[in-house]
Amino acid sequence: MTRHQEITAQHLLTQPYGVARALRERRWAHVALAVEFATKEVPTDLAITDPALYRMLRDAVTTFHLRGGGALNLEKLRQLAAQTS
Repeated sequence: MTRHQEITAQHLLTQPYGVARALRERRWAHVALAVEFATKEVPTDLAITDPALYRMLRDAVTTFHLRGGGALNLEKLRQLAAQTS
């Protein structure tokens, strides 16, 4: 994942209903990035370098999973993104 993609995923996850809005707008590639980011562990070195960002990302990932985001199929989202490109 490139830095730009990581920032896009973080932005979607930290915005209230960012992933839901992207799903509604059928931005499959962005949703796939958010799902991929959420399935990986937030880098623990952020806890030392930027504790506030680390906490915000951990909370965003937790909220994503509590809202049912873990049920999204990453491969299917990638297929949809490839079809619409």
